[in-house]
Amino acid sequence: MNKKVLIPLIVVILVLCGAATWLFLNLQEQKQVVQDMEELAELDKQEMENEYERFTMQYSEMKTQINNDSIIAQLTEEQMKTQKLLEELKQVKASDAREIARLKKELATVREVLRDYVYQIDSLNRLNENLKAENSRVNAELSERNAQVAGLNSEKASLSEKVAIAAQLDATNISLQILGKNGKNAKKLKDCRQMRVNFTITKNVTASNGNRTVYVRIQNPGGNTLSGGGTFAYENRNIECSAKKVIEYTGEETPVTVYWNTTQMLQAGDYRVSIFVDGNMIGTKTFSFNK
Repeated sequence: MNKKVLIPLIVVILVLCGAATWLFLNLQEQKQVVQDMEELAELDKQEMENEYERFTMQYSEMKTQINNDSIIAQLTEEQMKTQKLLEELKQVKASDAREIARLKKELATVREVLRDYVYQIDSLNRLNENLKAENSRVNAELSERNAQVAGLNSEKASLSEKVAIAAQLDATNISLQILGKNGKNAKKLKDCRQMRVNFTITKNVTASNGNRTVYVRIQNPGGNTLSGGGTFAYENRNIECSAKKVIEYTGEETPVTVYWNTTQMLQAGDYRVSIFVDGNMIGTKTFSFNK
């Protein structure tokens, strides 16, 4: 085959292979995030089921603490309602947000009704000493359920943290140029009138859309921040920034350019550029300049 045809063909094949690899990795990452969110929904549903079961058991316990037939009948009726709601919840898919929300609202009502009955029974103070052993058994079962709920809460918190990490933005292709009076690239630091920082915020389908304030921090060879952009909060304290800019982030790849006007003599050496958004450092890179 003619070299003039073969070489471009090889280049095209390599580019296509690279693009296919990137698309595959990006798809896998998105699938993992979706899976984590589905697991969160399933854990939330399981937590609701445990609460309904716990309330059903509490009604059984309360019926052993009194001898009032009227209140026992009321407790039995409320217990049956709670059991019915539990069965409805078990039939609902975790992804059915509307039905889950309805049953969560019903759960809050059950909790309030149960609290009222607890108050009434405590006020009556008719505990029977012969039923203490049965009461202890029910309490042990409740403790076991509470331990299960605590374990689910811990796992839910871990998955929430994974989703939060996946939603953090990331800055790539960071560059730093020095510009002269005419706005063109300067060759020497002494001719610098302005510094230009370019970078790209990568695509992130998990992050929320909307306006973001981007803070750029440029540190000179001595470790001091080139001031001019005020301060911002980072890790429970306020730190200086060199420049800031408000951008609109739509979840897609977003190019950003920020300028810093020279207000001091610049020394030769390494300059560190750090970029912050939403209280997180999303990118950093060091650049060397000679006099």
